[in-house]
Amino acid sequence: MLSAFAILLCVTALLAFLNERFLHFPTTVGVTLAGALASIVLIALDALGLPGLRGWASGVLSTLNFTEFVLNGILSVLLFAGSLSLNARQLLRQRGSILTLAFLSTLISTFLIGFAAYGVFALVGLNVSLMWSLLFGALISPTDPVAVLDLLKRAKVPVKIETLIAGESLFNDGVGVVIFLALASAAGIGGHTGDVSAGSVLGLFAREALGGLAFGALLGGLGYVMLRSIQEHAVEVLITLALVIGGYVAAAALGISGPLAMVVAGLLISAWKEDVFSDSTREHVEGFWETIDQVLNIVLFAFIGLDVLLTETTGAQLLASALLIAVALAARWVSVAIPFSLLRAREGYGAYTVRLLTWGGLRGGIAISLALGLPDSPYRTHVVTATYAVVLFTIAVQGLTIMPIVRRAVEASPDEG
Repeated sequence: MLSAFAILLCVTALLAFLNERFLHFPTTVGVTLAGALASIVLIALDALGLPGLRGWASGVLSTLNFTEFVLNGILSVLLFAGSLSLNARQLLRQRGSILTLAFLSTLISTFLIGFAAYGVFALVGLNVSLMWSLLFGALISPTDPVAVLDLLKRAKVPVKIETLIAGESLFNDGVGVVIFLALASAAGIGGHTGDVSAGSVLGLFAREALGGLAFGALLGGLGYVMLRSIQEHAVEVLITLALVIGGYVAAAALGISGPLAMVVAGLLISAWKEDVFSDSTREHVEGFWETIDQVLNIVLFAFIGLDVLLTETTGAQLLASALLIAVALAARWVSVAIPFSLLRAREGYGAYTVRLLTWGGLRGGIAISLALGLPDSPYRTHVVTATYAVVLFTIAVQGLTIMPIVRRAVEASPDEG
């Protein structure tokens, strides 16, 4: 596994260098496209009679196991780092709109995409069951706007909109995983078996979500007590790292949402960082987490591009995937527009905010890791292929064309700050 990770790290560094030197795309977008292109070249060489390279590369990626790498590896670090970088007080002021989007929009999107996917799969002759279609809706609904946040900062997007986008993505990652687990429990697949009544599914959702939020608050409080009493930056970094890794493992053992716990813990420490850190130690701690966040995100998106190697496709799957790209985009717009019909007048968001949230709603590692973690089934390859298609479209197309909408949103909301 160490050798496989070393190879992935070296390939990622090369892809990032080539993007920075020649392409000048946003880094996460560039390494994803470069990784996907490298995968396609290996597939083409294999088809032309040059076997060996594709099998070797596929073996390396299989050794790492994308699902374990994300869900039980780097996800805790990414979510904590992302929440630590946010202005927690600004997020608290916008908590109503952020939580409404994270919970209500994710639920709406899950069922819109799920029922539509059931029809699309049937239309092309794949006949995926309704429950598996809903699982696809759950795993593809959480957004991952990491690839566009840097663009938003460069465009000087009002802090209100930036906080809304970042806050929603942090919370709906956790919410999406909880919804996915609840549906998997109802379907009795992937080891999530037991009572499948509506009450048991709602109970699982409540325990995962509320338990994760409460445990995250406990971790954040523990971190506050420990960090405020010392001023050595190396020890402070070590304490935050232990809270993240140890807390995530503990959340999994307790059967509660680790992603939500990490978000809450990071936000609480962010809110208290003026009290717990001196100016010098705060710079060291924030610098450490910012660097870790950027490096792991680049590795993650390179992994997404390279994993095209592991996806076997048929014509019917490609047709279904093309249709589901449109379905996912439409469902994202509806799931954002409905809550905003209630929020916009009250909280004063600009006219382009819904469009920005829709087109900036990229999908990423969470979706692919959940799809690859599905058990063997006649439906699995159909869902995995559709997931890859939606993720690559959002990164490559939406990620590279978001700036005109960003500029319109800024112009339409000049007084939001």
